[in-house]
Amino acid sequence: MHAPHAFDTDLLAELARRHGTPLYVYDAGTIRSQVERLRAAARYPPSSGALGRGFDRIRFAQKANSSHAILRLLVETGVALDAVSAGEIQRALAVGVAPGEITFCADVLDAGALEVLAGAAVTVVAGSRDMLPQLARVQPGAKLWLRVNPGYGAGGHAKVTTGGEHSKHGIWHTELGAAVQQARHLGLEVTGLHIHVGSGFGAEDFQASAHALVEGARCVGPSLSSISAGGGLPVPYRDDEPEFDLAAHARAFAHAREQIELDLRRPIAMEVEPGRFLVAQSGVLLTTVQATKFQGREYYALVDAGFHTLVRPAMYAAFHRIEPLVKRPGATRPTWVAGPLCETGDVLSSDGARPAARPLSPLEVGDLLLVRDVGAYGSSMASRYNSQPLPAEVLIDQGRPRLIRARETFADLMRQERE
Repeated sequence: MHAPHAFDTDLLAELARRHGTPLYVYDAGTIRSQVERLRAAARYPPSSGALGRGFDRIRFAQKANSSHAILRLLVETGVALDAVSAGEIQRALAVGVAPGEITFCADVLDAGALEVLAGAAVTVVAGSRDMLPQLARVQPGAKLWLRVNPGYGAGGHAKVTTGGEHSKHGIWHTELGAAVQQARHLGLEVTGLHIHVGSGFGAEDFQASAHALVEGARCVGPSLSSISAGGGLPVPYRDDEPEFDLAAHARAFAHAREQIELDLRRPIAMEVEPGRFLVAQSGVLLTTVQATKFQGREYYALVDAGFHTLVRPAMYAAFHRIEPLVKRPGATRPTWVAGPLCETGDVLSSDGARPAARPLSPLEVGDLLLVRDVGAYGSSMASRYNSQPLPAEVLIDQGRPRLIRARETFADLMRQERE
């Protein structure tokens, strides 16, 4: 069962007064705890060679949360960083990560990425064969990884399913051998293999992924030195949702590594690449009720956060627990929690399949609502739609809060514009 982090209510109220709303607030201890949980899950007694060694490296997919202070916190815990854009490479470099310790996992090399890669020996994880000659021009003789699409995908929503024919990601599994030969012809060395079929998968899905890694490793052959189990590890967004079986996940990929090592007759390294698992439960979004009203029989609480601050409910119909910071006495009422944007779809309350009312205690203008589990894909997917300035962000570490991103001003919105 999911036990949410207990933020101090008085402190959250004070932070809202000090910094305004919408406001992202993160707890550093939760992030550290999630890192250790993932490390500990792989430390079961070994039954043979590869088992019990766990993951050699945890690599954070910073698209989940790219705030500078969050990245630095993760790096300080020994977590490596993955990037999917030139901007994310620059963020990793800015927090002190050496270029060779960064992976760039993408399906294209755009102009920005090519420029950065020409000046920094970042390891590329190529998801398209057309990337190979481009990489050979800017990093001659480079070692690289290949991302394989195993022909199937899995995930909590079609938009986060990253394998199969309806996903753009990865080199199609039947072309993997040709891609390896193409890389060698270009003077590149394939040393790593990556697989990621989607976010929010189940046990059958990660076991199938582990098997696909074994098959892919046979295509790569002797040059292989590393494999990645990808990411997609889910977290419970509902009170009655079970925790993900980390140990079973680690065992499946440990067995895959054991088989690959038997095939190659030497050890290889293994990574895992969680994003949301490390940060989602660390974050909450504070938002203020601006208006309440009935639309016929439906009751609405209109707040100052919307899909510009948390797009997941609108984009994926994702469920996030929403609760008043301080509950008023009285019976709950089905309440639609909607934002300020000029879009009917600007609704934060979802039942996991569609926008829906939530049972909430009585609300009044000025009340604070708490939206939970927004540490992943909250601020990193925020936008300035309707010319809304980006919110502030606060990190609480051992009870002490500090501002890690100032609230954007209206002047900031227009600073780069020209008439």
